Amino acid sequence: ADCRYTCHQECRSLIQLDCRRPGQCQSQLSPESTLLPLCSQNVTQTVEEEKPEPPTIQEIKQKIEKYNAKVTNCLLMKLNDDGTYTGFIKVHLKLRRPVTVPAGIRPQSIYDALKEVNLADMTDKRTSFYLPLDAIKQLHISSTTTVSEVIQGLLKKFMVVDNPQKFALFKEMRKDGQVLFQKLPLTEYPLYLRLLAGPDTDVLSFVLKENETGEVEWDAFSIPELQNFLMILDKEEKDKIQQVQRKYEKFKQRLQQTLKEARGKPG
Repeated sequence: ADCRYTCHQECRSLIQLDCRRPGQCQSQLSPESTLLPLCSQNVTQTVEEEKPEPPTIQEIKQKIEKYNAKVTNCLLMKLNDDGTYTGFIKVHLKLRRPVTVPAGIRPQSIYDALKEVNLADMTDKRTSFYLPLDAIKQLHISSTTTVSEVIQGLLKKFMVVDNPQKFALFKEMRKDGQVLFQKLPLTEYPLYLRLLAGPDTDVLSFVLKENETGEVEWDAFSIPELQNFLMILDKEEKDKIQQVQRKYEKFKQRLQQTLKEARGKPG
């Protein structure tokens, strides 16, 4: 209320404020209370009321029945006896940068997946390559699976050894002819979002992208990776320059041709 301190919601529990001004939140020095816009009890209560209550098992059952009624394939959701449920989500891979994978490793077999064998641990050799643009991966997850676990699961399926902090999961929504992206917090539950939105991927879809929001910890990259990024950026810069040069060269040729044709016409 005094210093108007603002922080990211995920950083809230890590902040400690020193309120020394008399009469300002002296009795409420916890991170939750000091980050509220005002110190009044009414405001605190309002913030708590904004948090939705977790749905009951009966409500979840009704939502799942409604969801499954709209499914046109076999990718149904299933309710468990303990109130959790399982289902499928599709994740679009829209990675513009290469990923790091083990060199000379065969693709993971069903046997490896069942035995949870990590093939990346079998060699220290690394190589980089581009994943197919806009590839789609289907995952069978639980209602307790978080965004962080989804990212780690995707990287494991493709044997990507990059730090998971380099990636982020977004939800893609279409509204009024516009495509909107929103980064999901690591503690969010994607399957619950899928359940609320329904099976139509035009309403909601999930996208894995590079974490380019300024939160990337560059210390997590190795020196060869950083050098590789520099080479890729240099190549992209040269390609872009060539595209611009070709564009204006064609424009120049059309302009010269138009002037040549105009000189041959009377008047």
